[in-house]
Amino acid sequence: MMDLNIEPTHSQPNQNEEKHVKVLILGTGPAGLSAALYAARAELSPVVLTGMQHGGQVSLTYIVENYPGFPDGVSGTEMTELFQKQAEKFGAILEYDTATRVNLSQRPFRVETYNTTYLADTLIVTTGATPRHLEIPGERELTGRGVSYCATCDGWFFKGKEVVVVGGGDSAVEEAIFLTRFANTVTIVHRRDELRAGAILQERAFGNPKIKFIWDSVLTEIVGKDAVKSIRIKNVQSGAEQEFQTDGVFIFIGHTPNTELFDGQLEMDSAGYIVTDKLMHTNIPGVFAAGEAADPVYRQVVTSAGMGAAAAIQANHYLDDLAADTSPNKAALKHP
Repeated sequence: MMDLNIEPTHSQPNQNEEKHVKVLILGTGPAGLSAALYAARAELSPVVLTGMQHGGQVSLTYIVENYPGFPDGVSGTEMTELFQKQAEKFGAILEYDTATRVNLSQRPFRVETYNTTYLADTLIVTTGATPRHLEIPGERELTGRGVSYCATCDGWFFKGKEVVVVGGGDSAVEEAIFLTRFANTVTIVHRRDELRAGAILQERAFGNPKIKFIWDSVLTEIVGKDAVKSIRIKNVQSGAEQEFQTDGVFIFIGHTPNTELFDGQLEMDSAGYIVTDKLMHTNIPGVFAAGEAADPVYRQVVTSAGMGAAAAIQANHYLDDLAADTSPNKAALKHP
């Protein structure tokens, strides 16, 4: 699920007022708002920066039917509103602002935004990840109207229909296999003449009668007015173009975690995902990460929400430990 609350790190230093907070949360997707709820119920008065896309990726999802407690489904927008309402009920403060620069070498941590400079005792990073886009005509306009980046979220809506999957890696093939539960035919369009997915996934895909392949090809346009009607495909070898009728386009060409803001400060893997332990700790004490910024595997609303709750619980423990270390009684024990 995507929480875009980052801007290039070369933004000009913020000259606005400074605010001290116990818990600062970056991002308002499921991870961020769940963290806000748990931190607020612990009476930590968390401040949440919404970022550029309030609600993250789930807010772009037409309907979510795989989150517990919503048997009839719920729109992504409504889910975000409910998460926010519940967090605010217990005292979370949402600020419609974006982090532009962070300094994790000082304590409290310094986080600059367009409007304010926050001095945070703890920081929870839930900046999410962005699906890579094809950047072709029709893609943006038809997102949520037949263009999707999540088969688990949207596959059900294509029962008995024809869909296309773009990509050839593990994610693309896994999602294509999943989509065969619903669609009549799943056509994988790949720019190469062989898949990059693992051998077992390839075997399953090639053995599935519902899965077809178009090799050495790329999409140049997604066609439709209110819904996807077709795609235009170009063969990268011959240059020949064709129009291909389809009801849906699922794009799986990778994700980019929104973690540039923390380059050189937080430990990340080779793909840019923040490295945490099972308790959501990063390499810097007092900084926690949750959701898709730290999860290259599941990328589900329910898992992100759980990670956010865990991060807030650990932030509370961290603050309790700080208070204990600086209490007069402890100081007396150290300095009789």
